[in-house]
Amino acid sequence: MFDWANQSYNMVIISTIFPAYFVGITALHNKGVVTFFGHQYANTVLSTYVLAFSYLIVVVLLPILTSIADYRGAKKSYLQLFTWMGSLACAGLFLMKEGQPFEFPLICYALASVGYCGGFVFYNSYLPQIATVDQQDAVSAKGFIYGFVGSVVVQLICLVPIQFHDNFGITEDYGARISFLIVGAWWIGFAVIPFLKLPKGVPNAGSHNYNVFTGGFKELAKVFKKVKQMPLLKRFLGAFFFYSVGVQTIMLVAANFAAKELHMKDDSLIPIILVIQLLAVVGALVTSKSSEKYGNVKTLIGLVAIWTVICCCVYFVTTVKQFYFAAVVVGLVMGGVQSLSRSTYSKYLPPNIPDTASFFSFYDVTEKISIVVGLFAFAFVEAQTHEMRNSALTLDCFFATGLFLLIILLLAEKRTPKADIEVPV
Repeated sequence: MFDWANQSYNMVIISTIFPAYFVGITALHNKGVVTFFGHQYANTVLSTYVLAFSYLIVVVLLPILTSIADYRGAKKSYLQLFTWMGSLACAGLFLMKEGQPFEFPLICYALASVGYCGGFVFYNSYLPQIATVDQQDAVSAKGFIYGFVGSVVVQLICLVPIQFHDNFGITEDYGARISFLIVGAWWIGFAVIPFLKLPKGVPNAGSHNYNVFTGGFKELAKVFKKVKQMPLLKRFLGAFFFYSVGVQTIMLVAANFAAKELHMKDDSLIPIILVIQLLAVVGALVTSKSSEKYGNVKTLIGLVAIWTVICCCVYFVTTVKQFYFAAVVVGLVMGGVQSLSRSTYSKYLPPNIPDTASFFSFYDVTEKISIVVGLFAFAFVEAQTHEMRNSALTLDCFFATGLFLLIILLLAEKRTPKADIEVPV
């Protein structure tokens, strides 16, 4: 239900309505150049930089917050804090409109991202606590499935004031802004269910004899030392970093690409995004079954290979039909690679870890750094070449590297006795 609640942000703010709305209200002025705190940027370059900066904030904050949460047993409290931040920031996007300064709304855009990402590190750390090893693939996939279905439902609700704005006596732009309020209410409203059900953390003050504000970084350093002694986990994290650069960045900028390069409007973009979400449910289910039959790493190799081909093909996409075809394939592999990556990491962890929050903080920091690298690379290449297609080719290099490292991991896994996989911590 936490996925059901917060994926409304991912759908409306990242994938459909907000990107098309922002490109639409900025495209007609000064050829899409936007002024932000006295500096001028291309609209999509600015939104990508803001998103990248928000992830950089998350990378810096999470080690500190994880340390405090572990010290005080406050994992659940920080889950609530980030959720409130994200939902209120989404509601703040209602103030973004044509002809008005963009500084405050884009700050809200960044804070919504911080809230979304920050909540996930504490949410992910619950997985070993509430599911046994043999259940983790299924539980992880189920979370993503709930998220995809929930995001489709909230998207349909948000379409009402946009598609039927005349019936309500409002403009289409105003209908889009109302959708941002709907997302904020949906996010915090349904998050109450996991807030009531999830267990609280247990204080662990005895394990910390240093300042909690630096403790998180020390914990990450300790985790890193342990990871270096675990060859399979170390290889997996290397591969995960590189293919995550591609996966996460494409998911975050795809709507901008469609709106700017293909001039797609909401009425064209939203249906295909809905189809992607439904296909992602199918993909997550198929991936879960495939991992049972072929193993996690082999399944990930297949998924990342598909991503590599599709990312290369994006460079040549010039029509809406071509974009639809690429989007359908992405939908089938999108949910699977995310859910399987999370459960694969969990499986490589040694049993009976006393502090899952620190290990999952390390996982999330790795993922967030990959997003920062991907978004900055994407925006920088677009700013230098004035072509988003060139940015897609840059991402494909990361996919290819991740695929190569997964193959190396598979070979190493075959050579490693099972007993050597589990290293005491």
